[in-house]
Amino acid sequence: MDAQSFQHLLVRLDLLTIKQKSIVQHFLQINVLRDGLEEVIPDLKACPHCAADAAQLASWGRSGGLQRYRCRVCRHTCNALTGTPLARLRKKDCWLDYAQALIAGSTVREAARYCCVSKSTSFRWRHRFLRDSADHRDARESGIVEADETFFLESFKGQRELPRPPRKRGGVGKTRGTGPDQIPVLVVRDRAGHTADFQLKKLDAAHVSAVLEPLMDKKSVLCTDGAAVYAAFARTSGITHKVVYARPGLRVQEAAFHIQNVNAYHSRLKRWMVRFHGVATKYLVNYLGWRRMLERYAKRIQPEFCLQEAVGRPLQQLTGT
Repeated sequence: MDAQSFQHLLVRLDLLTIKQKSIVQHFLQINVLRDGLEEVIPDLKACPHCAADAAQLASWGRSGGLQRYRCRVCRHTCNALTGTPLARLRKKDCWLDYAQALIAGSTVREAARYCCVSKSTSFRWRHRFLRDSADHRDARESGIVEADETFFLESFKGQRELPRPPRKRGGVGKTRGTGPDQIPVLVVRDRAGHTADFQLKKLDAAHVSAVLEPLMDKKSVLCTDGAAVYAAFARTSGITHKVVYARPGLRVQEAAFHIQNVNAYHSRLKRWMVRFHGVATKYLVNYLGWRRMLERYAKRIQPEFCLQEAVGRPLQQLTGT
């Protein structure tokens, strides 16, 4: 539009009713958000279909407010969302608002009201946004490394058919600790703040060793409680192991060797999870990744970071990745 036509349009804006001005403002905001979405989502590093280098992607028009590309190798078209959990989702103008709701730790209904979407859409978006971020854990830890387990009560929330009688108002488990209705989650943190957590099928030496072996540097020092599974792992892997026994009035032994950091993380995680009134076990890894993302960025977190995590291309690189 030339300058003269634009000025003519501005003069005619005064003739609009209040409701019409509101509609115009709404559509302008949508377009601004869509234009900004491309700047938020990182560029493709390779073709999502054949993994050809990004240099083989040629511009191929636009669709849905995003630039499309065509691969010179496989001849398939794609955009920045192809092959990601956000592919084919609608209402892109609400995504940054929904990312802000994730930062705030909003429930499904709170996020739905905030973004003016249905409850089912809010629930679907939550797990689309969190699917890839659940795997964005630190891949290498060194120095003094703390490890300890915590437990979440097994939940079939949202399922119509249960393999057991329902518990009234959530209830409590039949067993404590390592019982069959308790889901173990192993949290590992070093003193630099690098964090990894794992939902284990069973808390035994085999499952613990499987997740700790590729994670820990051979020169690191492992600090744990007196559980035998950690001693078995340290013995077979040749890693120095410091056992911290819980005694009244004694929390830190041998100066720097303790597990207070990982226990504090457990506390923050459990307090944060209370707002959801229990989460389904099949979605537990998504919530663990959600909390880990909030911890990783801390006060610097922005809605843009959540979108980058959701498409699997976070700008902040994780240790060992």
